[in-house]
Amino acid sequence: MQIEIPNNCPSCNSSLALVNDILYCKNPDCGSMSRKRVEHFATTLKIKGLGPSSIEKLELSHPLDIYSMSLEEITEALNSEKVATKLFDEIEQSKSKNLNDLLPALGIPLIGQTATDKLAKACKALEEITDEVCKSAGLGPKATENLLTWLHENDWYLLLPQNLAFENTVSSGQQVKGIVCITGKLDSYKTKAEAQVELERLGYVVKSSLTKDVTILVNESGKETAKTSKARDAGVLIVENLRQYITENN
Repeated sequence: MQIEIPNNCPSCNSSLALVNDILYCKNPDCGSMSRKRVEHFATTLKIKGLGPSSIEKLELSHPLDIYSMSLEEITEALNSEKVATKLFDEIEQSKSKNLNDLLPALGIPLIGQTATDKLAKACKALEEITDEVCKSAGLGPKATENLLTWLHENDWYLLLPQNLAFENTVSSGQQVKGIVCITGKLDSYKTKAEAQVELERLGYVVKSSLTKDVTILVNESGKETAKTSKARDAGVLIVENLRQYITENN
């Protein structure tokens, strides 16, 4: 029986391209491809409950859509307040991830966890990535080209709630002055990445979530969030102006 090779994508009806004996849909707006990108993003960031079925019900076509949904919208789409609440909490928790987790989730070809770990040792933030940085990190030519091209052609990642900086420990032999977690937006620094670089230079360890060993929580909004209340109950120092704190204590 002869098998006829399809010419069009079964999802969007766009023409298919045959590359190395594999058929590819080249339509960037293809519904199936868009949902797969969202699924990859959610899986990589370990957002439980956001699988293919939920993604389809919620009509998600882009990673940014994940963070635009209210609890009420999720509840209506999934027809379950209990399931929606769990998913909403998972999404909220994913906001505390940093670039170590986020970069592999963006779906850039050849830029997975291994490449990300190499980059984390060569630079501090996404905005610092250049051809020279990629080479010094040990990335191959194709991986470097894929990454730089993607960053040049995309800027939507700047709207993501995660910290666009790598999390690294203080270098060996340097005294640790404190373990810092930054929550919410900063007013005293342009970006969290800039603040992290300064903190690590001074001997602080910066973490993306409120772990048990955190000694300083930065919350410049002044709002009493659940994270702030938890930190205060645990005896963690709450800082409302990071730049002022650094100036006065270093």
